[in-house]
Parts: sequence; C-alpha cells; structure tokens
Amino acid sequence: MVDVKRMISLFSLGLLFLLPGHSPAQSSSPASNADLQKIITQLNTAATKFVSAQAEFTWEQYTAAVQESDVQSGTIYYERKKAVTSTAAHIKKDNGKDAPKIVVFEREEVQLYEPAINQLTILKAGANHSQVESFLTLGFGGSGTDLQANWKVSLLGTEKMSGVSVVKLDLVPLQTKVLDMFPHVTVWIDPTRGISYKQIFYEPGGDKRTATYTNIVYNQPIASDVFEIKTAPGTNRVVK
Repeated sequence: MVDVKRMISLFSLGLLFLLPGHSPAQSSSPASNADLQKIITQLNTAATKFVSAQAEFTWEQYTAAVQESDVQSGTIYYERKKAVTSTAAHIKKDNGKDAPKIVVFEREEVQLYEPAINQLTILKAGANHSQVESFLTLGFGGSGTDLQANWKVSLLGTEKMSGVSVVKLDLVPLQTKVLDMFPHVTVWIDPTRGISYKQIFYEPGGDKRTATYTNIVYNQPIASDVFEIKTAPGTNRVVK
C-alpha cells in the first residue's frame, strides 16, 4: 500500500537528482538582498507567462535508518488556466518495476489512483487549497511573491544544470505544520521560466526526498486527458 501523505508530498516537490550530463556546479559569490530581490522579480515575471510544462521525473525517497532509497519514475504535467493550476503525475515504475499510478491535483483535491489494488484515494484540500497549490507549483510557475509568502528564502548562488543557468535557493517553511515535516528545502530554479531543475526536501532524522526533471517541455499544448483518472469497475474510493 502506498503511503498517501508521502506520495502527495513527494508529488508536490515539482522534484530531483542531478540531471544527467549537467555541467559542474559553479557557485557564485554570496548573494545580497538585491540579488535575491532580482530573482523574486524574475519569478514574478515568469509566473505571468507560465502556461504549461511537462517533464520526465525521477523521485527518490531516502530513509536514513536503513540507508535505503525507494525510486519512482514517470511523467509530470502542469497546466494553468484562468489562474488555476492543474497538476498530474503519471508514475510508471517503482524501483525499476512496472507499477502504474496516477496522482492528480485539480478542483481543490488530490487524487491518487492505484490500478494494482483498484483504489482511488482522495485528499480534500479545502481551506488549505492555496497552501497545497503553493507546494505543487513550487518551481513550476509559482510567483516569487507567493514563494516569499510561504517560505523564508535565501539565495545560495548560481549553477549550470543541463546547460541552463539556475539559481540555488534554500527555503525554510513559515508554517509550523510544514516546518515539522521539512526543516528546509533546497531548490534549483531557472528564474526566467519559473522551472525547477532540482529539489531536495530535508526531513527530521536524516530522511530526504529528491526529484529530477529531464526532457522539459515548456508552454506547449498538453492533452486534457492527462488530468483525467479513468478508474476500473468496482474501484474502492477512500476519502481522507
């Protein structure tokens, strides 16, 4: 059985390992407040232009106690219409084995469909809708202003990843409930497009969640059915 909360929070990473073939890290000198504000402004501009993105992903959940990792891979999609963002992750493999699952965030709820056990789990966002969306769009079309509203943001420097100049940000949650889950998060973002290239969510006890995006497609049409979950007859519905 999938840990739904873990799945959803991993899903919200937007995601990642170092991209294959990326250039060596090139850290900049310590960032000033002016440097950070420039990045926030760039992200605000990018958010106004963001329409969609899709990418191949790899998610890794590392458990420190046993020094083991679970790895999932598949394709993720983001689409914004009328200021509302829909997100879907089509998981194809789990630790290298076929294990199809679909996770969709749309209309104020997260849905996880597991065909292998014919179960649809639904998590209602409710009053927390904006906070959930801020997680799901972290590094994918989210604005700099929204980022600062939910996180204490520090600019750690710049790097080249897959030939793209990205900024490395460290984020400390401002909400206590989130802080209890993730003391801090490090993300690598192309601020000109609002696209995340790497994210690591650090958890208490040494666990961490890492995700990687490759083959990123930006602002191109996405088939509407990728956000639809078609369940089999007799599917068990579980509402959290």
